[in-house]
Amino acid sequence: MEKTRPKHLDLPKIRLPIPGIVSILHRVSGAVLFLAIPLVIWLLAGSLASEARYEAFRGFISHPVIKLGLIGLLWAYLHHACAGIRFLFLDVHKGIELDTARNTAKLVMVVSLVLTAVIGGLLW
Repeated sequence: MEKTRPKHLDLPKIRLPIPGIVSILHRVSGAVLFLAIPLVIWLLAGSLASEARYEAFRGFISHPVIKLGLIGLLWAYLHHACAGIRFLFLDVHKGIELDTARNTAKLVMVVSLVLTAVIGGLLW
């Protein structure tokens, strides 16, 4: 009997279900938020130090690339929060049915992207 299992994983061919994607993005967004703590503290300290540093801070965050980075951080925060609420419900065995799990995963993606677009649009 010959085994039909692959000898190596062809990662581009593997398709994760949407709950798996949400789970991985939850971990990635948490890592990004953790690594961004020094940047956020530096920005906050710079904005509070003096009037001149505040104006330099405003000039720094007015650059479009920096704004996109901050919107990325906003998405990471919102996705992490929405997915965290979903995982809290899963921990108490609410929404563990296949259809419900898929729907809540889709809801997390939609809500985090819509909130990011709305809040990012208001702050841009």
